[in-house]
Amino acid sequence: MASERKTLVDLLASNRAEILELLDGLTEEEARRSLVPSLTTLLGLVKHAAFAEQVWFHVTLPGRTRAELGVPDDIDDSFRLAPDDTIASIGENFRKVCAESDRQAFDHDLDDTGTHARRGPVSLRWMYVHMIEELARHAGHGDILREQILAAREA
Repeated sequence: MASERKTLVDLLASNRAEILELLDGLTEEEARRSLVPSLTTLLGLVKHAAFAEQVWFHVTLPGRTRAELGVPDDIDDSFRLAPDDTIASIGENFRKVCAESDRQAFDHDLDDTGTHARRGPVSLRWMYVHMIEELARHAGHGDILREQILAAREA
């Protein structure tokens, strides 16, 4: 019987943990392995999750620009891996981005709004619900990719 805010924060934290768990016990090659025609890889999903956090909590909520923060404009760029991206570096960045997201949201009420370039004004409540949905969807994608990768180990 937690408050609405605590429920949203806890569900988001749970989904964040599931995103990070996608990389548990994988080799660098496995984390980068491409199994679908898109740019989606397990490491790319975690990198994209950090991008989504930044778009909503670092840009939209405080009214900053992507350019100010170095957040890509092209969503595909959020999945592209640089040669020096590793499980450790992408995981650490995701944790750092999530901590900053929590700091940004802390001083705002759920009804406070930010303006998104495409969607217009959205409340912090909406941002929480959207990020819960976004991370849950991508964790599901990642579960399927991870299952395929782990099955290939045994083949």
